[in-house]
Amino acid sequence: MQGLAAVGAGLAVLGAGLGIGQIGKGACEGTARQPEAGGDIRTTMIIAAALIEGAALFAIVVALLQG
Repeated sequence: MQGLAAVGAGLAVLGAGLGIGQIGKGACEGTARQPEAGGDIRTTMIIAAALIEGAALFAIVVALLQG
């Protein structure tokens, strides 16, 4: 059962990494298209990344507690 918990935690980290990567990609593209909105885009990106980090941390804790 411990191995499945590690797999679950790994999937949570993988999903969070991919999600934050997509956010960063979108923010870079948005800033390149509209440089004057860079500050607003950056703020929104940081908030979204923090929410993803929180969800990933919650998933990791749940996965490890199950193991």
